[in-house]
Amino acid sequence: MKNISLYFVALLFLMASCGHETKSKTEQQIISYQKQVTAINNKIDRLQQKLDKQNKNKVVTTGRKVTVNVSKLQPSVFNHYFDASAEVESVNEAYISPEVSGQIEKIYVKEGDRVKRGQLLAQLNSDIIKDNIRELKTSLELASYTYKKQKSLWKKHIGSELQYLQAKTNFESLQNKLNTLQTQYQRSFIKSPIDGYVDAIDLKVGEMAIPGQRFFHVVNLGRLYVNAQISEAYLPIIHEGDAVEVRFPAFPSIVLHKTVYRIGKVINKQSRTFKLQLRINNPKQLLRPNLLAIIRIKDYTNPKAIVVPSFIIREDIQGNYLYVVTTEDGQKIARKRYVKTGKSYQQTTEVLEGLRVGETVVTQGFNNVSNGSVLNIGK
Repeated sequence: MKNISLYFVALLFLMASCGHETKSKTEQQIISYQKQVTAINNKIDRLQQKLDKQNKNKVVTTGRKVTVNVSKLQPSVFNHYFDASAEVESVNEAYISPEVSGQIEKIYVKEGDRVKRGQLLAQLNSDIIKDNIRELKTSLELASYTYKKQKSLWKKHIGSELQYLQAKTNFESLQNKLNTLQTQYQRSFIKSPIDGYVDAIDLKVGEMAIPGQRFFHVVNLGRLYVNAQISEAYLPIIHEGDAVEVRFPAFPSIVLHKTVYRIGKVINKQSRTFKLQLRINNPKQLLRPNLLAIIRIKDYTNPKAIVVPSFIIREDIQGNYLYVVTTEDGQKIARKRYVKTGKSYQQTTEVLEGLRVGETVVTQGFNNVSNGSVLNIGK
């Protein structure tokens, strides 16, 4: 604005004093005054640069003291974890169905009973099988006698070989049939294949039981699996033997530290996940199959990270920033510092760029701080 004003003043002066002069002389005067204006502007620019340089060396503060708490930055171990939902599964669990068809004659247990391996659970009606066994045993006695007689005669070269072979074949055939019937009879007694608890009985006395139809559900609670489906993105960083933490929302006081027992070999095409499995003991038998679990897995670690409380990091149009403490002219001054942040976990954030070990940051009272605030450091 000063440059323009000087130009118009010179022009008006020229027009007032030279109104009757020739055009060429007027133009010469205009050129002369323009040179003078240019010289004055150059002088003004040099003075302004000198003033800016002087102001730059001065400490610019807000003039008022703000009480804050601070923290000195030191390298520390920073770990990042993620949580995955999981379900509990019994290692030993049996859905028991009969191996032969038959009417249920008797059930020896009730739901909730604790049973041992081999303990009798139920019996199917086996009257027909028993009758067949009795008849077969009678026929077998005759066949055995005939076979022995023919064998004795054949050794003495009495009789034909055909008679001997027929007697032998008949005896062995009846023997095999008897063994089959006895096996069927034994299978009419339904026994528990594992130690555990009878969780469910799906049929009743008098109903027909057939192979493949579930009759009993027996579960052992001593050893359990914890199964989770993990995104395939984590496959390169999770390995068998890695340490993890297991929690159960239904039992907040139970926190287990286990290692990865098994990682699935196949990626699920629909969910793009793989199976992660833990194996745990359950001595008090508080945990049950299908119980919800949370697995906490470490996916990142930095042994020498610069870490600050997440809540002191603020954001404006230029990015994330916080306030560092500097000493200027003997005063503690807050200076705005833009930083590049990394991962955050449990209210702490890793700072990748913008801070150095040994610097001090404002941790409390930062809401009252602006760039240049004079600080009163609290104890």
